[in-house]
Parts: sequence; structure tokens; C-alpha cells
Amino acid sequence: MKILSMLKLGLILALFAAAACVMLAFVYSGTLPVIEQRKVADLNASLKELFPNADDFNLIEEITSPDSAVAIESAYAAVKNGETIGAALSLSRASYSGPIKTMVGVSADGFITGVKIMEHSDTPGLGANAASPKYFVDRAKGLTFYGQFAGKSVNDRFAVKDDVIAITASTITSVAVSASVKAAGLAVQAWFAGVEPDAVTSASTHAKAGEEGEE
Repeated sequence: MKILSMLKLGLILALFAAAACVMLAFVYSGTLPVIEQRKVADLNASLKELFPNADDFNLIEEITSPDSAVAIESAYAAVKNGETIGAALSLSRASYSGPIKTMVGVSADGFITGVKIMEHSDTPGLGANAASPKYFVDRAKGLTFYGQFAGKSVNDRFAVKDDVIAITASTITSVAVSASVKAAGLAVQAWFAGVEPDAVTSASTHAKAGEEGEE
């Protein structure tokens, strides 16, 4: 009797589990198009923020990162009146608590048009300040951490504490973003020139990475 009861209970649990899986599958298939539409909308909004004057964005098939630590996940050419005025790159690099994903705009004449922090898992109140519009590295100028990159030349060193104001007690995050911006700048510069970018080690930004941690 005990064996039959256990088998019956096991069968009931298996049926409930199967039903739950079917329901989750239906929910996932129903929400997937909405999720994908939202991703596309977020991407388009980010591209337009980096290049507000562009009237179109075309996917770039081949572009190379000069930094092995920075992966280029996707790239888009910003077009205005049929002319390519720059490129926006989606990048990923290891940070304190995992990868930090950024989108960096680079103009055709070699300047950073803007930086957006797309995803991160760094410490709230510390590394997470990289994406905060309320965290200022220069309050008098109303300058956010990510906002300080706009207008910099791709030929700048992007060395944390020398060229880039670090997030307080978050050097690792600051280095990760700075290295991503530098890699994006060199990659786009090389793409416009039709050559392979020179490899970089980000030595200038890495040099002080160990001076202070996130916590």
C-alpha cells in the first residue's frame, strides 16, 4: 500500500510539473515577441541618443576590437543624408561583478559622441554609479561618470585618474568602462581607414586598477 501511495504521489507531482512546464512555455512564447520589440526599441533609442542628427543606422558586419579584453557584440554605422558620420558599438568587458556592457558612439572625425551603460551587475552605490545619471564626478559642471567621455579624442589615453575621473572606490568599474571606450575609438578609427586596429593592452588604464577595490 505504501508503495502504491508513493507511486500515486509521484505521478501526481510529475503531472503538475509537466503542466507547469507547458504553461511556462506558453508564457515564454507569448512574451518573447514583446521582449524582442522592447530590445529593438531600446537599441534604436540608444543609437539616436549617441547620434541625434543621424537619419539611419546600418549594421556593420566586420569590425575588430584592438583589445582582447573588450568584445564588440554589434556595430552600427550612423548615416546622415547618405553619408556615414560615425559608428556606434555595443561592447562587453569584464568588470567587478561580471561583464559590463556599454554602447559607445564615435564620430567620423575621431571623437567620442557619447557613452551609455547598457547592462552591469556591479555593486550598488559603488560600481553601479557608472550608469547613474545622479552620480557626478564633477558636480559643479553637472558631469556624470559616463558623460565625461563625450568630446574626447580617440587618441586620448583614457587613463583612469589621469584622463578619466574614477568613480569613488570603484576603480575596477572605471577601468572597465574606460578600456571599452578606448577600444571602441580605435576600432572605429581603423574601420573608417579600412585597416586593422593596432593592438592595445590598456596598460595606462590598468596600471592603477589595483590601488582600490569596489568595497
